[in-house]
Amino acid sequence: MITGAGRESEGSGGGALRRAAGALLGRRARLRWVHLVLGGALLMPYWMLSTVALGALDPRKGSLAQVLLYFAALGASLPMAAVTALVPTVRALEGAAALALCAPRRAAEVVTGPARSWAARRRTAGWFVLHLLFGGVVSGMTLAGAPFAVVLILRPTGFEEMVRFWEERGVPGWLPGPVLGVALLALIVGTSAGLGALLARWAPVLLGPTPDERLATAERRAVVLAQRNRLARELHDSVGHALSAVGIQASAAARVLRTDPEFAAQALAAIEETARGAVAELDAVLGLLREEDGDAAGPAGPTLAGLEDLLRQLARTGLAVDAELAPGLDRLPAAFSREAYRIVQEGLTNVLRHAGPAGSEPARLRVAPAGGRLEIELTNPLGRSRPSRPGGGRGLRGIGERAAALRGGCEAGPVDDGTTWRLAVWLPVGGER
Repeated sequence: MITGAGRESEGSGGGALRRAAGALLGRRARLRWVHLVLGGALLMPYWMLSTVALGALDPRKGSLAQVLLYFAALGASLPMAAVTALVPTVRALEGAAALALCAPRRAAEVVTGPARSWAARRRTAGWFVLHLLFGGVVSGMTLAGAPFAVVLILRPTGFEEMVRFWEERGVPGWLPGPVLGVALLALIVGTSAGLGALLARWAPVLLGPTPDERLATAERRAVVLAQRNRLARELHDSVGHALSAVGIQASAAARVLRTDPEFAAQALAAIEETARGAVAELDAVLGLLREEDGDAAGPAGPTLAGLEDLLRQLARTGLAVDAELAPGLDRLPAAFSREAYRIVQEGLTNVLRHAGPAGSEPARLRVAPAGGRLEIELTNPLGRSRPSRPGGGRGLRGIGERAAALRGGCEAGPVDDGTTWRLAVWLPVGGER
């Protein structure tokens, strides 16, 4: 009777055997063998050239001399292979071929493009030498050892001296041949699997990106991420503001549709105007995605000169704002003014979302230059908030990102014992992105 523990042990043992068989004879092991044989084929021109050159230098004949000549030719062929591997396209070819060696998670670390620096070329040369050396070993064992092993298995008595040797020691003459043949095949398979596994382990190291390439990739990724974040901020601040205003105006119109049709008509007109402006801003933002040069300079959009229009739009929603706008805001640099406008817009949108009931104390906005920088201060009483929407909370983070991009800063939080919310932003007028 087999207990549960016994079955578990038997299952784990069977799993280990299957894993071992897969490592020696599985699909990846076969691909590694093919890769090594190709390395042996690539080694042949260098080896033959070295054999001819060394044979001309040392004309002595004899079996031992020939064996030493072959090994010397192998050693001489590897430096020649290393020199030719300095060609940039070699890394692209070897990287593409080496993908078959690695597991999927490691294959992503192998570069399949040409080497663009001498550091990458030197590492490719090291890989190429290992590929050819290991390939030469496996190819030689396969071409010479595999046929010999087959003969030992199929003709166990074909080698009379070996048969006589074992029979003198009391061993049946037909037995050692198959045993040695199977052992030789196992040695070939094990050597191929082991050297293939070593190459697979070293592929990400020697064919992977250099530190400079990793840095360049990280910089490109940072640029793309910055562009995406900028697009996200533009969409959030422009379209998000418009949708918040439209939602509040629609809600107000629905409440008074029967009791005050004139107010409802004004609210619907305001919704139309807001939606039209949102479409225009959305087209400007989406225009960034169509730019071929990937310029992230920002879309053409409203500047601080349009703050009065923004305040009039918010007044239609019932939000009262006491604004102190310093003269000369329309003379600020356009790119700087657009960023500042978005900050004010997002701050007012937050007030609109979380303002107290109509008739409460108005919000206060001050936008004025002072000491070489532009100061933005927005305060509003903390009253009964409207229901918050799911997925919110990105507005203040966007304000902080915009301020940091202009080398400024911001503060936000409750003041006056928690009865007032204050947003303060300061932006150096000469700040650069």
